[in-house]
Amino acid sequence: MAYISFQPSDYFNTKIFTGNGSTQSITGVGFQPDWVWIKNRDHANHNVFFDAVRGGSKVIYANLTNAEATASGVTAFDSDGFTLGNDSDTNRNTNSHASWNWKANGAGSSNTDGSITSTVSASTTSGVSVVKWTGSGGNATIGHGLGAVPKMIIVKSLANTTSWMVYHSAIGNNSEIYLNGTNAAAGSSTAWQDTDPTSSVFYVAGGGGDGVNASGDYIAYCFAEKKGFSKFGSYVGNGSASGTFIYTGFKPSFIMIKRTDSTASWVMFDNKRLGYNVANYQLYANSTSTEGNNVLLDITSQGFKCRANHLDVNGSGASYIFMAFAEEPLVSSNGVPATAR
Repeated sequence: MAYISFQPSDYFNTKIFTGNGSTQSITGVGFQPDWVWIKNRDHANHNVFFDAVRGGSKVIYANLTNAEATASGVTAFDSDGFTLGNDSDTNRNTNSHASWNWKANGAGSSNTDGSITSTVSASTTSGVSVVKWTGSGGNATIGHGLGAVPKMIIVKSLANTTSWMVYHSAIGNNSEIYLNGTNAAAGSSTAWQDTDPTSSVFYVAGGGGDGVNASGDYIAYCFAEKKGFSKFGSYVGNGSASGTFIYTGFKPSFIMIKRTDSTASWVMFDNKRLGYNVANYQLYANSTSTEGNNVLLDITSQGFKCRANHLDVNGSGASYIFMAFAEEPLVSSNGVPATAR
């Protein structure tokens, strides 16, 4: 039986740190991250993204439509973490911050698989890539470098004030949903050209309204599913305190959930902020809100179980999508339940 050949924490890890209001180096991530997402737990600051393809000090805000800006948030990506400048979103004095860190493949290289040449930092092992390209204003394909079909793609225009566009395989190629919003999934015949991504490219359409291939630069975070490391799926809530159980095949270290049939927030959990049941506190990708302490779900050895009748995770008959990354895998690379690694 073949087992996954890497520790999940070699490619994704949550790191909690306290801001000092000056500069500091954060260590203990376990690898040099290529995408860093930070949210202040104690103060109403933005969700901020930094990545190695765009380079240090280049920030985009997950909860806003703003174009890319220059900020001293993450100024460098280091061998075991990252360096922070004096920025209130990432390093507010005495405040606790959560950082979610993914490893891809450094600053990236040229990819000519699509009709537009992209710069791609990709890990085919973990199924994570960071992709940058310059929009053409028309229909196009973009190489993602994963060598497998992406299950989820998060896109933002770096030059234009537009919403974050999210493709998720569970809602399909004719729907769009916004990372910075609470909207339900909406039918669209343009954003993804009504075409699913392939193992080499994903499809984008021109026009500023769709936020995927107008003029100017774009960034995308792409995810292919890897058994024992990541899972991208959907479920239906039951509106009960003994809620729906979602099998992932591993003990999750990070979970993000979004209701798709009605308005709700993108709610996030991880195994480091408290990391024990029933106190898995939540943060929100689309909001500046501080950390919440509602009892919403349990993280289990094989997935997660909803623990409330709450519209964000378990409304009765409500539809949800999720993304999850592993702390401990419980399946082999071919999907067979594993008892040892």
